[in-house]
Amino acid sequence: MAQPPTLALIDTADGLELRLGGGWTVGAELPPPGPVLDRLSTAPPRALGFDCQALTDWDSLLLAFLIKILDACAAHGIETRWEGLPPGVRGMLALARAVPERQDTQRPPPVTGFLAGLGRAVLEAYAETLGLLDFLGQATLAVGRGLRGKARFRGVDLVDLLVECGPRAVPIVSLISFLVGMILAFVGAIQLRMFGAQVFIADLVGLGMAREMGAMMTAIIMAGRTGAAYAAQLGSMQANDEIDALTTTGFPPMEFLVLPRLLALMLALPLLCLYSDFMGILGGAVVASALFDVSYAEFLNQIENRLVIWDFMTGISKSVVFGLLVGIAGCMRGLQCGRNSTEVGLATTSAVVTGIVYIVVADAVLTLVITALKLSL
Repeated sequence: MAQPPTLALIDTADGLELRLGGGWTVGAELPPPGPVLDRLSTAPPRALGFDCQALTDWDSLLLAFLIKILDACAAHGIETRWEGLPPGVRGMLALARAVPERQDTQRPPPVTGFLAGLGRAVLEAYAETLGLLDFLGQATLAVGRGLRGKARFRGVDLVDLLVECGPRAVPIVSLISFLVGMILAFVGAIQLRMFGAQVFIADLVGLGMAREMGAMMTAIIMAGRTGAAYAAQLGSMQANDEIDALTTTGFPPMEFLVLPRLLALMLALPLLCLYSDFMGILGGAVVASALFDVSYAEFLNQIENRLVIWDFMTGISKSVVFGLLVGIAGCMRGLQCGRNSTEVGLATTSAVVTGIVYIVVADAVLTLVITALKLSL
């Protein structure tokens, strides 16, 4: 059994002597250094020596203790004599104090002016645009080969991807769409009740879900769910050199990996959008019936009279574009990923942000285009 560490401070003819004994190792209950430090500060001796004949074992814990003592001696101008320390301890202490820590080792962050920051942002936007155009060009060629029946990917992969981004996304789409429909109904009904027009809650919820919210909320859910998953999958393959292996063996990653993911999202998102429309309408009907005295029959009758197939086709057509954009964002960030786990995480985050930005911008453009077409017709 290891002996407990001991510490004694002895007065000598030319100063003080610090006697150490026992085992100074991690896990041992060490004597507090406070009394020694107080003695060195209140009545500094001319010199401090060490006696370690009774020392049985030591590790870095002893070194940390001695460094505190030596620092206190240096602060009070006390001479230290290391002859009584074990050779290994003397060597470690000499190594620790051979090169003092420099105060300027950490480079201060560069001062960036407005013009430098603007230039850097422009260069990043330029590189981002080039990367997007390159990806779109390769994706277009892959789609062209797919239309001609020459694209190389497995049909079973497409089926698996359809299941992943279709039926398995139904629960979260149901919850979010139902709640969005309830929120639309409640917010609109507060104003409509002032005019006794609660029955028009159905118009508000139906048009909002069919034209905008159904497609947009479903796309945002898929950007956070499926787009991030695509980026993580392809990013992990990039980090593990699997994509390079596919290229070497003659399988183009754009056809074998990207094309089935784009097709799966473009096929699944319109169906999810239509399902989201009905869940949102159901949520609005629950609020209208429970809080504003609009029966389910009145609500559904108003929906039938107000909504036309054009309203649903508007949202569904948007959802096809949104599905393509979510797939582009996820796959592009995955293929642009670096070769380590940190880059995979950054690619996943960037895929979600990029997908949402694409969705919002595309929704604004498509809304203007569809409105213009409707007015012209």
